[in-house]
Amino acid sequence: MIVPTDIVPQITAIHASPTRLVLVFAGAGSLGLAWLHAIAGSSRTILEAVDAYAPRSLADITDHLAAPAVSAATAQAMAIWAYRRAQTLSEGNWPLLGVGLTAALRTDRPRRGADHAFLAIQNATACNVEHLVLNQQSRLEQEIAVSRWLIAAIERAGGRACSLAPSPSPRPPSAPTLRERKGEGTPSPSPQPPSAPTLRERKGEGGP
Repeated sequence: MIVPTDIVPQITAIHASPTRLVLVFAGAGSLGLAWLHAIAGSSRTILEAVDAYAPRSLADITDHLAAPAVSAATAQAMAIWAYRRAQTLSEGNWPLLGVGLTAALRTDRPRRGADHAFLAIQNATACNVEHLVLNQQSRLEQEIAVSRWLIAAIERAGGRACSLAPSPSPRPPSAPTLRERKGEGTPSPSPQPPSAPTLRERKGEGGP
């Protein structure tokens, strides 16, 4: 596995952090997981990873949430499930993250709607949701863009999680607020209560 040299420091920082996480993804993100495993230290960071591709698998994780598979609400429900799973699996008083990623990439069959992705990260006190609109690239290029976005978001969230004490399980998901952003660069998200996550939107290639 060849990891892009510019994200090696990000992954190294993730593994150097005491943060432990569970990752759930659907539609994209497998390359990001492979990159995390390709750098020494992933056994400390990753408690579990779930590729929820089948509709029934995703429905089980989101508790049959009545929302589109690729949506802010679904990503948030995935992140909350992942955080609770991390609480179950973690041994010790570590900062925890639940990461939920759901995406619609370029496909070989007709599909309505844009190529885009939602990423939600739940920590002890807040759930942050981001939206990425993808350009008309190849599927591999879109997977690379989403995986870069995932790695950058985990690194940012890991730094914040280290300053938070463990808390009870987060509340069920509710409608997120939309904050739209156009152009380059992902803003540094501001923590919000889990019942009202922030949603940041990016357009373009999606690279950090």
